[in-house]
Amino acid sequence: MRVDVTPLKVSRDYRLLTYSSVISGFGSFLTYVAVPFQIKDLTGSALAVGLLGATELVPLVVCGLWGGALADAMDRRKLVVSTEAASAVLSVLLLVNALLPHPMLWPIYVLTAAFAAVNGLQRPSREAIVPRVVPPDLILSAGALQWMLGSFTQIAGPALGGVLVATTGPTVAYVADAATFLASCVFLIRLRPSPQSADAEGASLRGIAAGWKYARSRQELIGTYVVDIAAMTFAMPTALFPFLADRLHASWSLGLLYAAPAVGSALVSVSSGWTRRVHRHGLAVIWAAGAWGAAIALVAATLNVGVVLACLAAAGAADAVSGVFRMSIWNQTIPDALRGRLAGIEMLSFSTGPILGQVRAGSMAAWRGPVFSVGFGGLACVGAVLGLAAFLPGFRRYDVRSDTHAEAVREERMAAHAAASL
Repeated sequence: MRVDVTPLKVSRDYRLLTYSSVISGFGSFLTYVAVPFQIKDLTGSALAVGLLGATELVPLVVCGLWGGALADAMDRRKLVVSTEAASAVLSVLLLVNALLPHPMLWPIYVLTAAFAAVNGLQRPSREAIVPRVVPPDLILSAGALQWMLGSFTQIAGPALGGVLVATTGPTVAYVADAATFLASCVFLIRLRPSPQSADAEGASLRGIAAGWKYARSRQELIGTYVVDIAAMTFAMPTALFPFLADRLHASWSLGLLYAAPAVGSALVSVSSGWTRRVHRHGLAVIWAAGAWGAAIALVAATLNVGVVLACLAAAGAADAVSGVFRMSIWNQTIPDALRGRLAGIEMLSFSTGPILGQVRAGSMAAWRGPVFSVGFGGLACVGAVLGLAAFLPGFRRYDVRSDTHAEAVREERMAAHAAASL
């Protein structure tokens, strides 16, 4: 049951990536709480908070796809470092706006969109470096470890962010976020170069199209994308947390509402040793996504703070299971020459869902109230996941022990690691 920390022991570059992710992720979750809090404070509107997702969607889609193409065409390390520095600048600009005598709403939307664009450019390269620096037999362990450490940042970041914004407003959160991005750069600069392959083409629309064509040819990949998008679009309630805290008459619980899913995720991740014994990864993702929706639906059925937090923790546990096995399918079956472009598609799948979910949750809450929005979304998630599972038999039946793509990639990476050790 114990989490396998071997990837941290055997790979220097994986350690540097992990330290960087934990530090910058912690700061980003401070801003994740501060931005919706500031918009709610300026407008009092659930719709205005939900529209954050609409501002992020287009830059994330465009830059995510282009970032994937760049990841296969240039040194991935250089791209990661430059975009991390750009994120620090954006945090400073959020701080400048917050320090104005009368902070303006439109710069928050613009800077949020810019953050989405920078994240879209960076994430595919960051994800595509991992299979290069971790031995093939430790890919699943590395994925579980990433999820566990990410869960802890999701616990500590929102919990502290909730306290900070409630006591000092958003300014301290923005200062801390900028500082964590700069600290993260110190680790990223020390990474070894991660250049493109010898036969790599330049970033182009044709290359992006080739990545899409490859993804469409494999039902197990399509399943990882669409199931997660459906789950997050229908059952991502974070835009409504400030309003749920008011409904529960517990404004002090805001940070806990943000942190509760990560608590459940962490509990699964620290006991992730069992994941090595699961081979039907597609089926595991289906069950986990359905459990996420059911837990979110239960949030709408109670006025008890403790029960709400327990339901959110259960949802986070289910999301961790889904995330670990989706990541394993990606890292175990996609060849390195396409890893960046497919990482761009992956990023869109796990990022656009929450963005669309914010828009859906905020719009439906403005129409029928936050309780209806949360409850309807959870039930709709369960129905959508069951429908997609029926429609994608190749995804349901995926087994890492017998999949031809997994075997080919395993052989490719074993040869690459053997050559690197000479």
